[in-house]
Amino acid sequence: NLGLYNGFLAAGLILALIRGVPGPGEQLAYFILACIVVAGLYGAATAARRILYLQAVPALLALVAVLVGV
Repeated sequence: NLGLYNGFLAAGLILALIRGVPGPGEQLAYFILACIVVAGLYGAATAARRILYLQAVPALLALVAVLVGV
């Protein structure tokens, strides 16, 4: 399930980039990155703390980058 889940998230981010960020894909990028952050926080709380650093922090940095337009 994890591979499939991560594949869907990657597909969502690729679709956002294809649609254009900044531009029409920006809202999709916000949503997908927020989902990744939430999943990373949940994984860190319930499975392994390292998930916070491997998944949530990079997604949060990417979300901030999209928000400020970097």
